[in-house]
Amino acid sequence: METTLQKARKSPESMKARILDAARRIFGEYGFHGTTTRMIAKEVGIDISTLHYHWGEKKDLFAAVVIDINADLRLKLIEVEQMIHGRPLGDRLAVSIDVMTDYLFEHPEVSNLVLMRYLNKTRDDVLVDIKVPEFTCEIARSMGLAADKKNVSADAKMKVLAVMNSIHSFISGENFFRSILKTDKEAYVALVKETLKFIHVPAFAHNGVARSGR
Repeated sequence: METTLQKARKSPESMKARILDAARRIFGEYGFHGTTTRMIAKEVGIDISTLHYHWGEKKDLFAAVVIDINADLRLKLIEVEQMIHGRPLGDRLAVSIDVMTDYLFEHPEVSNLVLMRYLNKTRDDVLVDIKVPEFTCEIARSMGLAADKKNVSADAKMKVLAVMNSIHSFISGENFFRSILKTDKEAYVALVKETLKFIHVPAFAHNGVARSGR
């Protein structure tokens, strides 16, 4: 039997999918505790009973949002891996930064929820989480920092986290940073990519980064 999330992903124009899309945006902006189902229902233009009919309680909808984000991230990482396979490390990193930065600017709730997960002192009352550890290991393997995702050194994980956290910070801090830079969105995105590559590509490519991550 299909889950509610599977039904929503299968029918993107359905009410379930519309609620899920709104929930991603609002949970991404306000977090689990700062979001109410009434806020989501208002965004969709439905009454709260309709939301509960399709998704149940708030924690059920939040869990679906996290699972949905995990699924989308995994698909994007597979896409990136296919694009960078066999290229030199510097090229792999540059392409990955370009593609992931574009993706995360299109879906800022992903970066917001990842950073909220880091910073919140109290865990949300849900049974699922964004798979930062698993994705970190998969990225390390794709980048050639580890032979496989089950044997990734702490050093290699830290290098991946340095790249991903800097992307997430620029995404979540867009309004603040753009006010400092006094630039429009298109120019800001280009600056983010240029700066990330300026910092990380030479660091990774310096003397070559071995599979051990050292």
